[in-house]
Amino acid sequence: MRHPRQHKRPAAAQNHPSALEVPSYHRILVKHGLIEKTLPIPDAYEVFLTVGADPEVQKLRREVAPGNKMKHVPALYLATAMALQGMTKQELEALKLRMKKKRA
Repeated sequence: MRHPRQHKRPAAAQNHPSALEVPSYHRILVKHGLIEKTLPIPDAYEVFLTVGADPEVQKLRREVAPGNKMKHVPALYLATAMALQGMTKQELEALKLRMKKKRA
C-alpha cells in the first residue's frame, strides 16, 4: 500500500528540466556567465565548441593539472571547465567579446 504522499507529480509540474537533465557543457557555460540559462541545448553546444576552440582556453586547458576533479562533469568537458574556472573576470569578459565577434 502506498503512503498518501507518495503520488507521482503531474507532468505539467515538470516543465523545468532538472539540473541533471541539462548537459554538463550547458551547466558549465551558464556557471561562467557565457550563456543564458534559457538558451536551447543545440545552440549551447555550438557556443561550447566555439569556447573550446578559443586559443586562450586551449592554452589554459593544457595547463590544467590532470589530477583535478569536478563533480558531475564528464572527462570530455573537464579540461574546458577547469580552464574556464581558472580565468579571471576580465579574461571571461574578453572571451565573451571574442565570441560575439565570431558570431557577427
